[in-house]
Amino acid sequence: MKPFRLDNTLPVDTTIPDPSLVCLMGAAGSGKSTWASTWPDSQVLELDRFRALVSDDAGCQEATGDAVFALQAVLEARLARRKMTVVDATNCEQTVRANLIATARRHSVPTVALVIPTPASVCVERQDNRPANRRVPEPVVRAQHAAVVDAFSGLPGEGFDHVVVAEHSHRLQALLQRVSDARRADLGWDGGAGLGDLLLVRRYFGPEVLPMWRWRDNSQLADGDRVAELRLGADRIILAQRNDVDGAGDIGFEALVGCPADDACEGRAWAPVYNVTDLLRALTGELMNDPDVRCTVHGPPEDDDQEDALEGRADLQEQYADAVRT
Repeated sequence: MKPFRLDNTLPVDTTIPDPSLVCLMGAAGSGKSTWASTWPDSQVLELDRFRALVSDDAGCQEATGDAVFALQAVLEARLARRKMTVVDATNCEQTVRANLIATARRHSVPTVALVIPTPASVCVERQDNRPANRRVPEPVVRAQHAAVVDAFSGLPGEGFDHVVVAEHSHRLQALLQRVSDARRADLGWDGGAGLGDLLLVRRYFGPEVLPMWRWRDNSQLADGDRVAELRLGADRIILAQRNDVDGAGDIGFEALVGCPADDACEGRAWAPVYNVTDLLRALTGELMNDPDVRCTVHGPPEDDDQEDALEGRADLQEQYADAVRT
């Protein structure tokens, strides 16, 4: 294994101008995407993302040519507008780097090589935790690592205006500032309206459902508790926000489902929902068989064999209640 010995090879440089073209350099599994995440998503051109855009599979190597073509088109457009741009790819081949440098020069944008000095052994180990379609064979990872090490001292000669070793850079503040600004906006602390009563909804079910969520404040369907509708086209789920779950003062949600005791029952049956998976189960009808379903006519199901399942469900409920309180 070739270790990184970069400290004495080139002078320490931490300069990353804005705007500039930042070329991340590192083997698969080196942590490039972690560093890329310190910039806003709109500024990051990730090759795997372009593979997914053209093929629905981020690991499809056959789509690389089309992905590179698409990435290059976006890169040209951004640099023509002198926008800060980060290319998240291994960039371990000199020909690839030469093209990036040439593109930046056409638009008079400075270039930065941001080198991720993760040991090859760590990069290899990290492949085990990747999805199968994103896993890179060990020989390839080690070859990428060796190529980056070999290229490092010659990067200024290739035309990079700045060569920055990641461990010398200061990107945490930028990341925390962006996350903090987003959080303050959600809470309305930036002077805006914020998410308001949708903040709890997002904590439970994620941001994707918010555009489809509507409160039905005039509804009496939930015996005084607040009612909401999650609707898209012909599909909808009716939910109630419960403000005293299990008498413990916790807030939670229940979905309106069919009565498991009688298909002809005219009562209302409610089942607890703790996450987006439970919303899916409610939509498909699977949640109707949940052991915690409570019908206003038939009451809860009576099944002694379900005691263990109920205990497990109670534990899960407590976990989500704790998560929402924090």
